[in-house]
Amino acid sequence: MRSRFAAAAGAISLAAAVAVPATPAFADSVRNDQWYLKSLNVAQAQTISEGSGVSVAVIDTGVYPHPDLQRNLLPGADLLPGGTGDGRVDDNGHGTNVAALVAAHGRNNDGVLGIAPSAKILPIKIGNKANGLSIDAATDAFGWAIAHGAKVINVSSGTGPTDALINSVNGAISHDIVVVAAAGNTSEAAILSYPAAIDGVLVVGATDRNGKHAPFSIVDKKVDICAPGKDVITAEPKKRYADVDGTSFAAPIVSGAAALVRAKFPNLSGPEVIHRLEATADDIGPPGRDDQCGYGELNIVKALTADVPPLANSTASPAATASATASSDGQAHYIDPGATTAAAQPENGDTKPASSSTPLILGLVVGLVVAGGLVALFVARQRRNNS
Repeated sequence: MRSRFAAAAGAISLAAAVAVPATPAFADSVRNDQWYLKSLNVAQAQTISEGSGVSVAVIDTGVYPHPDLQRNLLPGADLLPGGTGDGRVDDNGHGTNVAALVAAHGRNNDGVLGIAPSAKILPIKIGNKANGLSIDAATDAFGWAIAHGAKVINVSSGTGPTDALINSVNGAISHDIVVVAAAGNTSEAAILSYPAAIDGVLVVGATDRNGKHAPFSIVDKKVDICAPGKDVITAEPKKRYADVDGTSFAAPIVSGAAALVRAKFPNLSGPEVIHRLEATADDIGPPGRDDQCGYGELNIVKALTADVPPLANSTASPAATASATASSDGQAHYIDPGATTAAAQPENGDTKPASSSTPLILGLVVGLVVAGGLVALFVARQRRNNS
């Protein structure tokens, strides 16, 4: 069962619930169902780099210690008001879905394999099933990631602009961290949310099984690159697996690739890592950069092997700070840019589907600048598990 929540000017209401038929997905078959491992030549890429020595912060709903991921899951933080845990709890599922795509190690040839199976995950919990995602916690998360040695930050969610959030993201970029953000889905919004809209962030759209731009992926001039985001198999809390769609899941595939590049080329700056990923992407749209997939679809092997000329100026520079106001209740609502889950299954012989699959689907926030003053009206949508 999936539930959709809508937030506007501080109000949250239940909009819809959808039940989706389940197809069994067990540990010994999910690896075969990870079609994108073949399309991205991940096996070849992992002979060159597995992401060893790189920590990836996942700013999300926490990360469950799934057997396919637990060896790579470090203690993190629960930044929600009153939170006391270490981030290794996820009652929603979204954070676990995302983290497994980055760094799941699987079990031999079984279970989910992430893009960077030797990288470490720093889980930073900024949301839960009861209260959704917190803009204040999200803002604090970037500083926590800086302090704890993250080299890559994945954000598969978005919100409207606030000075504090923009400054926090800029701080991470100035500390040479690669910040990767999902672009969002057109079914939920028509423009980029923050932090994706901030200069210096690597913005990720989605492609389908045919290597084409996914129709649900937002089209915008700030989209930098695309990665598989349709029919993506990943880990789910309670030892389950999920089949998910959305730019939320394309972003961690790129975050995993960034971890591979940072491990292979440890002296590259954050902007040079982004440049390498962009310069080696496969152009899948009109010739040159376009608004669908930016420089094209991720090509991990080329990113690890190609001779890429350096940037003319490789010094990381903070993005310009923008001003915005919060919603009428005094808080901005930090929400997922868009994700849907087709099915979730246990790893044993029980074919009963999970009671819920993906989480948070974003709606987006629109800020209107009015002459004489700034007024931001936030319109957001969030998809969340209904246990």
